[in-house]
Amino acid sequence: MLEQAIKDQLATYLQRLEAPIEIVASLDESDKAGKIREFVTEVASLSDQVTARFDGTNSRRPSFGIAKIGEQPRVHFAGLPMGHEFTSLILALLQVSGYAPKISDELLNQIKALNLSSNLEVFVSLSCHNCPDVVQALNLIAIYNPGTQATMIDGAFFQQEVEQRQILAVPMVFKDSEQFGQGRMTLEEIVTKLDANSGARDAEKINAKDVFDVLVVGGGPAGAAAAVYAARKGINTGVVAERFGGQVLDTLAIENFISVAETEGPKLAAALEQHVRAYDVDIMNLQRVKQLKTGDLDDLIEIELENGATLKSRTVILSTGARWREMNVPGEEQYKTKGVAFCPHCDGPLFKGKRVAVIGGGNSGVEAAIDLAGIVKEVTLLEFDGKLRADAVLQKKLASLPNVRVITSAQTTEVLGDGQKVTGLVYKDRIGDSLNTIELEGIFVQIGLLPNTDWLKTSGVELSPRGEIVVDARGETSVPGVFAAGDATTTPYKQIIIATGEGAKAALSAFDYLIRSN
Repeated sequence: MLEQAIKDQLATYLQRLEAPIEIVASLDESDKAGKIREFVTEVASLSDQVTARFDGTNSRRPSFGIAKIGEQPRVHFAGLPMGHEFTSLILALLQVSGYAPKISDELLNQIKALNLSSNLEVFVSLSCHNCPDVVQALNLIAIYNPGTQATMIDGAFFQQEVEQRQILAVPMVFKDSEQFGQGRMTLEEIVTKLDANSGARDAEKINAKDVFDVLVVGGGPAGAAAAVYAARKGINTGVVAERFGGQVLDTLAIENFISVAETEGPKLAAALEQHVRAYDVDIMNLQRVKQLKTGDLDDLIEIELENGATLKSRTVILSTGARWREMNVPGEEQYKTKGVAFCPHCDGPLFKGKRVAVIGGGNSGVEAAIDLAGIVKEVTLLEFDGKLRADAVLQKKLASLPNVRVITSAQTTEVLGDGQKVTGLVYKDRIGDSLNTIELEGIFVQIGLLPNTDWLKTSGVELSPRGEIVVDARGETSVPGVFAAGDATTTPYKQIIIATGEGAKAALSAFDYLIRSN
């Protein structure tokens, strides 16, 4: 089942096992169970520290669990953890044996202190690049909380259950059979959500911090570059971010970052964070900003957070990035994760053999339609304009696909559903002015970005009619001491490499401002 190169790689990793482990399979008479048996047998054959058993009692069959010899499994895989989940398997094998996770002591102690007794399940697709982080986080929580079980469930293996539970987006997490979360979540985010007292502790720590010379708001490419360039000047630098990595975390393929031929968003985000942590930068992650205040503050700028804490700094760099633009039509909000989706790579496999629509005819929309066409029964691409705006090479590929139809001059006006899931959409023909209904099961929205600047509307920072932060050539805003960079600004061309350059420029401008003002 496993290719020789994968076997060699896995065998190398298994040499790091800290103690003997066993893989315990719970099987039935299905063909899928036969694949599980073959997979478990092959993995166990790669190390004399690994034993395979096929007498498991897990009620979810077929599946397998991993445990130290003499213990009951708490980490389970219901499916074959290949594709993006192969790393999850490797880490589970190592960490169950006692191999230390590469996380901070503070976070590890927080996990141990949860004293959690729960059943954690996460539904995934093997093509989902957001799913492994969630799987690995839940596994680690189960390893250090003896009363907790964690199970990765491949939706393709358990399609009937996916249909019954109306799962139309991954990763989808359940805690004791109740929906706990959906979409990409980091280990820190999950632990914070499980730890009821974390918010108050964070606020207390943040309130006790000294005044920063430069405070970066946002942890995407612009924010990371700004933090590095500021820290290199030897000044007190902090980063406050809702999630470090920003929208890059949700990006699958990145091919235009100079000197890097190709990479994946999560890998680039991890590299950005590692680079920032190489310097003396105070990173405050998982913190949502609420308000920016200037004025009678002894020439200091104040950032108020949603948890009630406040930070003060001599200069601030705003790099809050952007988010997916929504259609803002009736039914969209109601059917998010129930047929309305934003990530074709993650959620596409859940619509195998079904009819879907893609909203948007730019590069993102056409790429989504091309990818989905290989999975679903039929793709309908709707574009508001009279013609597609994607690159010619993408349009040519799209036109060659037999199960794709394109409708231009189409304005989506409503998402239809039966109360549980999407059943169709209504669009307006902008030429004939008629309303038309399309019956389908999924809608993928790909219509651009909106800047994350709503919290700045009463701050005095000038915003453009589109809500972008107005900046000059130096990254300066309308407020002295406040700079901005990245997708949240009026800087044209929303590209990662441009955001990093603008972040560096904003940091240098902030340093120059500090020198001149002092």
